[in-house]
Amino acid sequence: MEVLKIATAGSVDDGKSTLIGRLLYDTKSLTTDKIEAIEKSSKQKGYDYLDFSLATDGLVAEREQGITIDVAHIYFSTAKKSYIIADTPGHVEYTRNMVTGASTSQVSIILIDARKGVIEQTYRHFFINNLLRVKEVIVAINKMDLVDYSEEVYNKIKADFEALNAKSSFKEQNVSYIPISALTGGNVAQHADEMPWYTGQSVLEHLEALKSSDVYESAQARFPVQTVIRPKTQQYHDFRGYAGKLYGNSLQVGDAVTVLPSLTESKISKIHFFDKEYSEANAGSSITIELENDINVTRGDMIVKSNELPTIEKDINTTVCWMDSKKLVPGTKYLVQHNTNRILAKVDAIKSVIATDYSGSKEANQLAINEIGEVTIKLSKPLYFDAYDKNKSNGAFILIDTSTNTTAGVGFIK
Repeated sequence: MEVLKIATAGSVDDGKSTLIGRLLYDTKSLTTDKIEAIEKSSKQKGYDYLDFSLATDGLVAEREQGITIDVAHIYFSTAKKSYIIADTPGHVEYTRNMVTGASTSQVSIILIDARKGVIEQTYRHFFINNLLRVKEVIVAINKMDLVDYSEEVYNKIKADFEALNAKSSFKEQNVSYIPISALTGGNVAQHADEMPWYTGQSVLEHLEALKSSDVYESAQARFPVQTVIRPKTQQYHDFRGYAGKLYGNSLQVGDAVTVLPSLTESKISKIHFFDKEYSEANAGSSITIELENDINVTRGDMIVKSNELPTIEKDINTTVCWMDSKKLVPGTKYLVQHNTNRILAKVDAIKSVIATDYSGSKEANQLAINEIGEVTIKLSKPLYFDAYDKNKSNGAFILIDTSTNTTAGVGFIK
C-alpha cells in the first residue's frame, strides 16, 4: 500500500493537533480505550466537546499548556493509503523541530486561524516548506465555525496567501486551499453543510486523490551502500551483495554502474529483495544488488548509473538550519553525515542569515539556534552529491558535533 508522509505546521492554537485527532477519529483509527480517555479528559476540563488534540499531544507539558512542543509521528490508514503525519510545533523557538519533521514529508498542511489570517509565523512555515522543496501544500483555513463560516473571510485569507506564494522561488509547488473546522469535523473528512459555497475536496479527499507523481521527486538513481553481505555458508560461499535503500529513479539488471568515490565501473547482475530476485528496483526500495565483477565496495560508497554521475567536490555551498545552543562559527570542525558517508569537515565561512519572512538576508559571521544561513564548508575528502533542488536525498546532510556526538545542524547543498 502506498505510504504518504505529511507534515503539519501552524501557529500556537491554530488547531494542528485537533485536526490530526479529528482525522484519526473520522477514519476510525482511534482505539476504543483512546476515545474513552479523550471523553473522560474532555469532561474533566469542562468541555462540551471532545478535545481531539489529546490524541497527539503526548508530553505532559503539551497536555498542560495545550501546545505542541516535540515532533510527534502519527500513523493511520484508509482503504487507499497509509499515512504518517509529523505533528510539528509552530513556535519560533522550535524552528529546528519543524525542519526535522518536514524534511521527509511529501505533503505539508499549513493551518491558519480564520480569525487571525496570514501572520508572521505563516511566512516562516511556508518558507521552510519552500526550503525543503515540499511539492504539495494544503492551506487549511481552520476555525471557520468562529467566523460564521464566512466565504468573505476565506477569500481574504486565500488572497493574502497567494501574495505570499508569489514570493516563493519554488515554482513546482502546488498550493490548495480548504476551509475547515477541525473541532466540528467540517471539511476534514466529510463536507460541511455550513459552507455550501465551498465545492472543493475535504482534507482527506484531497490526500486520497494525490498521485505518487504529484508528490515524489523524479531524480537520478542514487544507491548509498549500507553494508556488504558476505554469508558464511557453504551454499552462498561466493555471494557478495551490497545492501541499501535506493533513492531517486530506478535500477535494472544490466545497468552500467559506477562506484563512488573509486569511479570503478561494473554492471548489475542481480537485484534481491529479501528472498526474491527482480529485474528492476524502484525508488524507496531496500534491496541487495550483485555486480558482475568483484570490486572493492564498502559501506559509505555510492553506486550510480555510469551516465548519471553526481558532482564530486571537497568544497560545498550550503544552506544550514542550526539546531545547537552552541553557535556555529567559522573554523569549527564537524562531521558531515551524507547518506551513509561520514566525512570530517570545517566551517569555512558564514555568509548570511536568511530571514524566514521573505525579507531577504543579512551579512553574519555566526548562526544561533533556529537560525538559517548560507554556509560554505570544506571537506577532508571529496563528497559525491547533487544540488538539493535536483535530488533531495543526495543533496541533504547533517552536521555532527565531534565532541558531543549530537546533531548540531541540517544542511542543503546548493
